[in-house]
Amino acid sequence: MRTGLKSILRASLLASVAIVAAPLTSGTAYAQEAAAAAETEADEIVVIGTRRTDRTVTDTASPVDVISAAELTSQPSSNILDAVRNIVPSFFVSQNTISDASTFVRSPSLRGLPADNILVQLNGKRYNRSALVQVYSGGDTALGYGSQGADVSAIPAISVGSLQILREGATAQYGSDAIGGVINYVLREDAGIELQARYGQYYDNGGDGQSKQIAGYAGTKLGDRGFINISGEYTDDKGTSRGTTRPVAVVFAQLNPGLASQLPNFPGPVQIWGSSPNHGYKAVLNSAYEVTDNSKIYLFVNLARSRGNQSFNYRSPFSVPTPLAVNDGSGTPATRSPGRNGAFAHPAFLTRCPTGNATCPAGGFIRDNNVFNFSTLYPAGFTPRFIGVTKEAFGTLGFKGKTEGGLRYDLSGSLSRNSLNLSMTDSLNQSFGPQSQTSFEFGTLSQEEFNVNLDLSYELDAGLASPITLSAGAEHRRETYGQTAGDLQSYGAGPFAIQNLFVPVAGSPGVFAFDSTVSFSPAASGYGGTSPDTAGKTTQKNIALYVGAETDITDALSVGIAGRYEDYYKTFGSAFVGKFNARYEISDAFAIRGTVGTGFHAPSPGQSATEILTTNFIAGNQVQTGTYQVDNPIAQFFGASDLTPERSTNFGVGFVATPSSNFTLTVDAYSIRVRDRIGISQPFRVSAANVAALPALAAVGVGGDVNYFTNGFNTTTKGVDVIGTYKTDLLGGKVTSTLAYNYNKSKVTKFNPLVISAAQRSDISNFAPKHRAILSTGWVKGDFSINGRTNYYSSWSTQNDYPGQVFGSKFTSDLDVSYTFAEHYTVTLGANNIFNTKPDRIKGTPANPIFALTNSTGDGQIFPRSGGPFGINGGFWYARVKIKY
Repeated sequence: MRTGLKSILRASLLASVAIVAAPLTSGTAYAQEAAAAAETEADEIVVIGTRRTDRTVTDTASPVDVISAAELTSQPSSNILDAVRNIVPSFFVSQNTISDASTFVRSPSLRGLPADNILVQLNGKRYNRSALVQVYSGGDTALGYGSQGADVSAIPAISVGSLQILREGATAQYGSDAIGGVINYVLREDAGIELQARYGQYYDNGGDGQSKQIAGYAGTKLGDRGFINISGEYTDDKGTSRGTTRPVAVVFAQLNPGLASQLPNFPGPVQIWGSSPNHGYKAVLNSAYEVTDNSKIYLFVNLARSRGNQSFNYRSPFSVPTPLAVNDGSGTPATRSPGRNGAFAHPAFLTRCPTGNATCPAGGFIRDNNVFNFSTLYPAGFTPRFIGVTKEAFGTLGFKGKTEGGLRYDLSGSLSRNSLNLSMTDSLNQSFGPQSQTSFEFGTLSQEEFNVNLDLSYELDAGLASPITLSAGAEHRRETYGQTAGDLQSYGAGPFAIQNLFVPVAGSPGVFAFDSTVSFSPAASGYGGTSPDTAGKTTQKNIALYVGAETDITDALSVGIAGRYEDYYKTFGSAFVGKFNARYEISDAFAIRGTVGTGFHAPSPGQSATEILTTNFIAGNQVQTGTYQVDNPIAQFFGASDLTPERSTNFGVGFVATPSSNFTLTVDAYSIRVRDRIGISQPFRVSAANVAALPALAAVGVGGDVNYFTNGFNTTTKGVDVIGTYKTDLLGGKVTSTLAYNYNKSKVTKFNPLVISAAQRSDISNFAPKHRAILSTGWVKGDFSINGRTNYYSSWSTQNDYPGQVFGSKFTSDLDVSYTFAEHYTVTLGANNIFNTKPDRIKGTPANPIFALTNSTGDGQIFPRSGGPFGINGGFWYARVKIKY
């Protein structure tokens, strides 16, 4: 590992120096705000991971990243998830090209742990969960499969004053979910006006993925006692396409030239692999007012709405008549014949048996020429469009202050609701035959939360090097997960779901004989709506009490301890967790620090109550997948048991070195053990015998899959974070360089082989690169500024999607140039991934052969569907104008 890391850092350094030096020769420069932020970042007061009011990044006992507003807003991304991914090496999120509802709400990971092991805060208050539980079974959700985390994409970047990331377990301080760390978005409080407009597009496909963003911020002081500000963003992102058309569609067009123009998305690929079109707005109000000299009331609100429109899998109306050549990785010639979709496999017979006929029973159909075929509706096949509308409403009202006796208090209440409405167009319900709709409403998923918090702290002088900061508090939380029913046809089985067919007996008028049985899949093709049986709301409540103490025992030694009791009454019982950390300053230039703690994550109401039916394509075959709550008879049929909370133990040790005023280095190693992790079981294939034993399985169908939530495995995650910052002068300007490196390795240490597959275990360990490094260098002189960044991603794999393939390590590089004129106006030109780097192409395997006709998989994939660690879209250029007063 030492040799590999050395070569990685050397290559990264050379690449970054090259990318920064080249523009310097032409006199360009970097953003003034970014340089100013770098000057003060290390001195910014940390409000996360401590109850003290005098801690900065370099003197905390816990590792904390502070990311400035300038860094966040300099990213040309409409989604703050991508902005954080580009800055924090231990933060990972997939692109999710076609991932059912997971395309609309992407699930991030910190240190290899899922989204619901990361506590998200807004201004120090717990941010609500998304309405979506990650049930999509593709590799896109490998690290967050089964999780229900927060949807931070609803937060506009322009509203954030800084982002503070606590890189250690902190459930003893903040409660459930903080196993992997805490991310706190601190809102701006400054006065002034700021307007931004950005336009950009990707290099490929003639310049697709056009992205437009307008953002604004307006803040004012309320005399000398308070402030109020409003910020918002509107974005409109067009879709991208990085695949090719399906080989079956190519052959269809060759054999049916008159119908070629009716192929979905003509003349483009019938199935689009890329980012989905999305547009929407995000807004934040932040305010506070001093009631007395030592107390104030505060209010902040976050509202957002976005609409995504996703291309789904193509449904072919015919089978390729002559097998096509494929590369399946075997080294010997092979062929495959892509098949038609089940909707076109046979017609729906419309002639019912005569009333009262003894040989043709009621409910039967006569096999004759009176039929309906879906090719009359979709003669060239169809590709459903999956639409998701997410809405976010979050508000916190609080009162905080300090008594004359020195007691600090903060009483607050937060109310929030996140919803996801799902619908589909250009689809059908096979089982309704000619009565089928083409558009469907699947219902609305929702997550509602109500939190009340009381936080107290008091500084007690005990004759030590600093007062003891005593802290205590209480919390009450109520969470409600809801599902509303969709259209009948979105989930239901129609009159043609099962057809017992009869034929006339020759020479015997009015006499019929049984011929065969044919069936059509229920529900909309592509997704299953919520039925009235599973619609409704599930609520869980908990109360918590915590205590803590922090102090400097000597000028060199700082310590902190915290404990928390939490009770999920009527559901998961109680838990007690604790944390201890310490920092010892060996000299003014060198200090060591360490942490040990325990943690927990209680099952969310969504994990307890989610039931959903989706369609997946595995090796080119359409498969219905039903995910069920553990008390459903279907889940119990395949071995489900009650969910219990996850438990964790974390250890951390590191050092902070400041050998000079212009150089800072932090190194922190960690180990996180999580027991009884909550995920989703491997799929259980439904057989005819299963359906006979449990008729409810007909909703999934023979050949479909069933899975359920489970505490099926334990994991251990080990790693190290390295962050170094160096400042100097160059050519009359100021230079700031930062190296951020993360090594992270997760391993499944205990599991139930009946419910957790080998592919799932492999993806937990290998889906995210184990090595990630970011080297950025900025130079500013006067009104000119330039910033260059090089990103390194080591190899990775996803056995769930591409068994046997390892995707190689890659470098990407970013560059932006800015000029400020008349003090208030800044123009920026930049590009991310300027060399148009993409992940390795998919290799042919028996599970995913490459068709010679299209040089792609059977569904048109060229690059991995998840996008890998940096996406498959390639290079993106942009221009931004900012006005600030």
